[in-house]
Amino acid sequence: MSQTIVEQTLRKLKVNNVRITPQRQAVLEFMIGTHMHPTADDVYQALAGRFPNMSVATIYNNLRLFTELGVIEEMTYGDASSHFDFAQTKHYHAICDRCGKVVDIFYPGLEDVEIVAQNLTGFMVTGHRMEVHGICPECQLVNR
Repeated sequence: MSQTIVEQTLRKLKVNNVRITPQRQAVLEFMIGTHMHPTADDVYQALAGRFPNMSVATIYNNLRLFTELGVIEEMTYGDASSHFDFAQTKHYHAICDRCGKVVDIFYPGLEDVEIVAQNLTGFMVTGHRMEVHGICPECQLVNR
């Protein structure tokens, strides 16, 4: 994990008058260091050993705060749990229909989609999201 990214993000939180607690910093570092797209429960399970008195509500509250500040992105895909993503660059997601695995897709020209949409519709585009669904390589092996 890049310490510079952690430090930059902590500075952003401080500028927004967010108090940096050990639990909050641990959630942030976990989100920056993971390549998965965890649910709040996944984050809780990963940190429970270090913070036995921390509740799932604390995790949710911190993830909501980070989302509101634009530090992480909340991803809702129609299932019961939101997934969260720390991303410095815009990207798409491929989602396995069997196991729910989410993989980042970086595609050049991503910003062009918003410009084209704005030009075609006249909308003032504020963002977009694209999901690619399929069966991941691991799940494909299970059915062979």
